[in-house]
Amino acid sequence: MVKVGYLGPKGTFTNIAVEALFEADQTVSYRTIPECLDAVDRQEVELAVVPVENAIEGTVSMTIDYLIHQVELPIIAEVVVPITQHILVHPEFEGDVERIEHVYSHSHAIAQCHQFIHKEMPEVEVHYSASTGEAAAKVKDLKGQHAAIGNALAAQEYGLKVLRENVHDYDNNHTRFVVVQKEQAPVEMKDHEVKQQKTTLMVTLPSDRAGALHQVLSAFAWRKMNLSRIESRPMKTGLGNYFFIIDVNRSYDSVLFPALQQELQALGCETKILGTYPCFEIQSNAVHKM
Repeated sequence: MVKVGYLGPKGTFTNIAVEALFEADQTVSYRTIPECLDAVDRQEVELAVVPVENAIEGTVSMTIDYLIHQVELPIIAEVVVPITQHILVHPEFEGDVERIEHVYSHSHAIAQCHQFIHKEMPEVEVHYSASTGEAAAKVKDLKGQHAAIGNALAAQEYGLKVLRENVHDYDNNHTRFVVVQKEQAPVEMKDHEVKQQKTTLMVTLPSDRAGALHQVLSAFAWRKMNLSRIESRPMKTGLGNYFFIIDVNRSYDSVLFPALQQELQALGCETKILGTYPCFEIQSNAVHKM
């Protein structure tokens, strides 16, 4: 049975994602995304599940940059999980949110609830943690006017009370998680409907010249390869130096993709396939049962 690392501790949304795909006794939690990815690279675990994009806050740059610059771990699956953020407090807490003086959570969770905090808790002191689960664990050990932002699983895991439900600013709040693996081998996952197939590439443009990006996109367009995401990230070699992460809504094949890569190479681009994989989506009712 394979072991699966994830951004923990228990009660994080990554915990929900990993348990949606794998049995609970297969999982190992890590405090940070780099620790989780390093564990796969060192083969302490065979797989890792990490967040890559949130519908409200955008890309989880730590994940993308670490996969590009620090480790070489192909993406083998994607799962989309609905995100519901709640205000969690110690069970002995009395009163409403205006009595809270300190709130703890991951930076993305805080940002997803920015308007609620601004309007309902304008005087609160915000503290950032490595994960929503870590924030919930901290509030469990505190008494007084402390709260965490997290999910119902975290409340259940750490014995906290849900003071306010659904405090995220936008209803259509989802996060994409990817499964990565060092040594390609068959992986058994729970049975879910495959929503689509996807291939992710990294493309580095040639020297800065007018029309370079247009030429790159044209190579995809005339082949009728539909792109669901294109994003620039800094090369970390100086201002103005970027690479592009491109998601194509189809599996890698032996005809279109090699020809695409040859055309991009002729344009002076460098390309790298980061993974070709199935995409799954977890429904809200399934999350609430976990």
